[in-house]
Amino acid sequence: MNVHSPAPSGNRLPVLQTFIEELREIWGADPDIGSCMEKARGVLEKLVRDPDLKTRSADWPSTEGRKNLLLYVDEEYGFAINAVVRVPGRKGSVHDHAHAWVLYGVLHGSESLERYERIDDRSREGFAQVRMTSVSQGAPGKVDLVPPFDIHAEQGGEGRSVAIILRSCRLGDITQNQYDLETGAIRPGPGPSQIPFELTV
Repeated sequence: MNVHSPAPSGNRLPVLQTFIEELREIWGADPDIGSCMEKARGVLEKLVRDPDLKTRSADWPSTEGRKNLLLYVDEEYGFAINAVVRVPGRKGSVHDHAHAWVLYGVLHGSESLERYERIDDRSREGFAQVRMTSVSQGAPGKVDLVPPFDIHAEQGGEGRSVAIILRSCRLGDITQNQYDLETGAIRPGPGPSQIPFELTV
Protein backbone atom coordinates (compact mmCIF):
# COMPACT_ATOMS: atom_id res chain seq x y z
CA MET A 1 0.00 0.00 0.00
CA ASN A 2 1.16 3.52 -0.75
CA VAL A 3 2.41 5.01 2.53
CA HIS A 4 0.36 8.12 1.82
CA SER A 5 -2.89 6.22 1.37
CA PRO A 6 -5.56 6.70 4.01
CA ALA A 7 -6.15 3.51 5.92
CA PRO A 8 -9.24 1.70 4.62
CA SER A 9 -12.16 1.74 7.02
CA GLY A 10 -13.00 -1.78 8.11
CA ASN A 11 -16.60 -0.72 8.68
CA ARG A 12 -17.04 1.30 5.47
CA LEU A 13 -19.73 0.07 3.09
CA PRO A 14 -17.84 -2.15 0.59
CA VAL A 15 -19.32 -0.53 -2.52
CA LEU A 16 -18.15 2.90 -1.28
CA GLN A 17 -14.71 1.54 -0.38
CA THR A 18 -14.35 0.06 -3.87
CA PHE A 19 -15.42 3.40 -5.39
CA ILE A 20 -12.77 5.22 -3.36
CA GLU A 21 -10.06 2.75 -4.36
CA GLU A 22 -10.94 3.09 -8.06
CA LEU A 23 -10.85 6.88 -7.79
CA ARG A 24 -7.46 6.78 -6.09
CA GLU A 25 -6.11 4.66 -8.93
CA ILE A 26 -7.32 7.25 -11.44
CA TRP A 27 -5.87 10.19 -9.50
CA GLY A 28 -2.61 8.34 -8.94
CA ALA A 29 -2.10 7.76 -12.66
CA ASP A 30 -3.11 11.15 -14.08
CA PRO A 31 -2.03 14.60 -12.83
CA ASP A 32 -4.73 16.43 -14.83
CA ILE A 33 -7.87 16.98 -12.71
CA GLY A 34 -10.21 17.44 -15.67
CA SER A 35 -8.99 14.20 -17.19
CA CYS A 36 -9.43 12.42 -13.84
CA MET A 37 -13.02 13.61 -13.60
CA GLU A 38 -13.77 12.44 -17.14
CA LYS A 39 -12.35 9.01 -16.30
CA ALA A 40 -14.28 8.90 -13.02
CA ARG A 41 -17.61 9.34 -14.78
CA GLY A 42 -18.01 5.65 -15.56
CA VAL A 43 -17.00 4.72 -12.03
CA LEU A 44 -19.70 6.97 -10.57
CA GLU A 45 -22.24 5.60 -13.05
CA LYS A 46 -21.54 2.12 -11.69
CA LEU A 47 -21.91 3.33 -8.09
CA VAL A 48 -25.28 5.02 -8.60
CA ARG A 49 -26.64 1.86 -10.24
CA ASP A 50 -25.87 -0.21 -7.14
CA PRO A 51 -29.20 -1.59 -5.82
CA ASP A 52 -27.98 -2.01 -2.23
CA LEU A 53 -26.81 1.61 -2.05
CA LYS A 54 -30.14 2.77 -3.46
CA THR A 55 -32.00 0.75 -0.79
CA ARG A 56 -29.82 2.14 1.98
CA SER A 57 -30.42 5.72 0.83
CA ALA A 58 -34.11 5.44 1.76
CA ASP A 59 -33.42 6.64 5.31
CA TRP A 60 -30.69 9.19 4.65
CA PRO A 61 -31.56 12.60 6.13
CA SER A 62 -32.71 15.55 4.04
CA THR A 63 -30.06 18.04 2.97
CA GLU A 64 -32.46 20.96 2.57
CA GLY A 65 -31.14 24.24 3.92
CA ARG A 66 -27.98 24.26 1.78
CA LYS A 67 -26.36 21.14 3.19
CA ASN A 68 -24.39 18.22 1.77
CA LEU A 69 -23.74 14.88 3.42
CA LEU A 70 -19.96 14.47 3.43
CA LEU A 71 -19.14 10.80 2.82
CA TYR A 72 -15.38 11.02 2.24
CA VAL A 73 -12.48 13.40 1.57
CA ASP A 74 -9.23 12.00 0.22
CA GLU A 75 -6.31 13.36 2.22
CA GLU A 76 -3.78 12.80 -0.57
CA TYR A 77 -5.65 13.81 -3.72
CA GLY A 78 -8.24 16.18 -2.26
CA PHE A 79 -11.36 14.88 -4.01
CA ALA A 80 -14.57 14.71 -1.98
CA ILE A 81 -17.64 12.48 -2.12
CA ASN A 82 -20.97 14.03 -1.12
CA ALA A 83 -24.60 12.97 -1.08
CA VAL A 84 -27.68 15.17 -1.35
CA VAL A 85 -31.25 14.26 -0.44
CA ARG A 86 -33.89 16.47 -2.03
CA VAL A 87 -37.51 16.94 -1.01
CA PRO A 88 -40.19 16.64 -3.75
CA GLY A 89 -40.32 19.69 -6.00
CA ARG A 90 -37.18 21.20 -4.56
CA LYS A 91 -36.18 24.50 -6.21
CA GLY A 92 -32.44 24.97 -6.49
CA SER A 93 -30.50 28.21 -6.83
CA VAL A 94 -28.46 29.17 -9.88
CA HIS A 95 -24.79 28.90 -8.95
CA ASP A 96 -21.29 27.84 -9.88
CA HIS A 97 -18.67 25.84 -7.98
CA ALA A 98 -15.71 28.17 -8.67
CA HIS A 99 -12.67 26.13 -9.78
CA ALA A 100 -14.09 22.77 -8.64
CA TRP A 101 -15.02 20.02 -11.08
CA VAL A 102 -18.25 18.20 -10.22
CA LEU A 103 -19.76 14.85 -11.25
CA TYR A 104 -23.41 14.61 -10.27
CA GLY A 105 -25.01 11.14 -10.26
CA VAL A 106 -28.65 10.39 -9.49
CA LEU A 107 -29.10 7.38 -7.21
CA HIS A 108 -32.84 7.53 -6.53
CA GLY A 109 -35.77 9.52 -7.91
CA SER A 110 -35.50 12.11 -10.65
CA GLU A 111 -34.02 15.59 -10.96
CA SER A 112 -33.16 18.03 -13.70
CA LEU A 113 -29.94 19.91 -14.33
CA GLU A 114 -30.29 23.40 -15.79
CA ARG A 115 -27.29 24.98 -17.47
CA TYR A 116 -26.81 28.73 -17.98
CA GLU A 117 -24.44 31.09 -19.77
CA ARG A 118 -23.51 34.72 -19.16
CA ILE A 119 -24.68 37.15 -21.81
CA ASP A 120 -23.55 40.45 -20.28
CA ASP A 121 -20.24 42.15 -21.11
CA ARG A 122 -18.87 41.54 -17.58
CA SER A 123 -18.19 45.26 -17.13
CA ARG A 124 -20.22 45.65 -13.91
CA GLU A 125 -18.68 44.19 -10.79
CA GLY A 126 -21.08 42.02 -8.83
CA PHE A 127 -23.55 41.78 -11.74
CA ALA A 128 -24.24 39.05 -14.28
CA GLN A 129 -26.98 38.56 -16.81
CA VAL A 130 -27.45 34.86 -17.48
CA ARG A 131 -29.79 32.77 -19.62
CA MET A 132 -30.66 29.09 -19.60
CA THR A 133 -29.08 27.09 -22.41
CA SER A 134 -30.27 23.54 -21.66
CA VAL A 135 -32.11 21.25 -19.26
CA SER A 136 -31.15 17.59 -18.87
CA GLN A 137 -33.33 15.11 -17.03
CA GLY A 138 -31.64 12.93 -14.44
CA ALA A 139 -32.81 9.43 -13.50
CA PRO A 140 -31.11 6.68 -11.50
CA GLY A 141 -27.75 5.86 -13.07
CA LYS A 142 -27.46 9.20 -14.94
CA VAL A 143 -24.28 11.20 -14.34
CA ASP A 144 -23.61 14.80 -15.43
CA LEU A 145 -20.22 16.52 -15.49
CA VAL A 146 -20.10 20.21 -14.51
CA PRO A 147 -16.76 21.90 -15.29
CA PRO A 148 -15.28 24.75 -13.21
CA PHE A 149 -17.21 28.04 -13.18
CA ASP A 150 -20.11 26.58 -15.22
CA ILE A 151 -23.37 28.17 -14.08
CA HIS A 152 -26.13 25.68 -13.32
CA ALA A 153 -28.99 24.67 -11.03
CA GLU A 154 -30.36 21.32 -9.84
CA GLN A 155 -34.14 21.05 -9.59
CA GLY A 156 -36.06 18.34 -7.76
CA GLY A 157 -38.57 16.02 -9.36
CA GLU A 158 -42.04 15.01 -8.21
CA GLY A 159 -40.73 12.75 -5.45
CA ARG A 160 -37.82 12.52 -3.04
CA SER A 161 -34.46 12.21 -4.81
CA VAL A 162 -30.95 11.23 -3.80
CA ALA A 163 -27.70 11.95 -5.63
CA ILE A 164 -24.04 11.11 -5.11
CA ILE A 165 -21.63 13.90 -6.02
CA LEU A 166 -17.91 13.59 -6.72
CA ARG A 167 -16.06 16.89 -6.42
CA SER A 168 -12.45 17.61 -7.27
CA CYS A 169 -12.16 19.38 -3.91
CA ARG A 170 -14.19 19.76 -0.74
CA LEU A 171 -16.77 22.53 -0.92
CA GLY A 172 -17.22 24.82 2.02
CA ASP A 173 -13.52 25.66 1.79
CA ILE A 174 -13.83 27.72 -1.40
CA THR A 175 -15.87 30.77 -2.41
CA GLN A 176 -18.46 30.14 -5.11
CA ASN A 177 -21.18 32.33 -6.61
CA GLN A 178 -24.97 32.37 -6.66
CA TYR A 179 -26.74 34.29 -9.43
CA ASP A 180 -30.01 36.16 -8.95
CA LEU A 181 -31.95 35.83 -12.20
CA GLU A 182 -34.24 38.78 -11.40
CA THR A 183 -31.76 41.40 -10.23
CA GLY A 184 -28.54 40.14 -11.83
CA ALA A 185 -26.76 40.24 -8.47
CA ILE A 186 -23.83 37.89 -7.91
CA ARG A 187 -23.67 36.65 -4.33
CA PRO A 188 -20.34 35.03 -3.35
CA GLY A 189 -20.37 32.55 -0.49
CA PRO A 190 -18.88 29.36 0.93
CA GLY A 191 -21.39 26.95 -0.60
CA PRO A 192 -23.29 24.18 1.19
CA SER A 193 -22.55 23.15 4.77
CA GLN A 194 -20.67 19.85 4.94
CA ILE A 195 -22.29 17.32 7.29
CA PRO A 196 -20.08 14.28 8.04
CA PHE A 197 -22.02 11.10 7.26
CA GLU A 198 -20.54 7.61 7.42
CA LEU A 199 -21.79 4.74 5.27
CA THR A 200 -20.97 1.60 7.22
CA VAL A 201 -21.86 -2.06 7.01
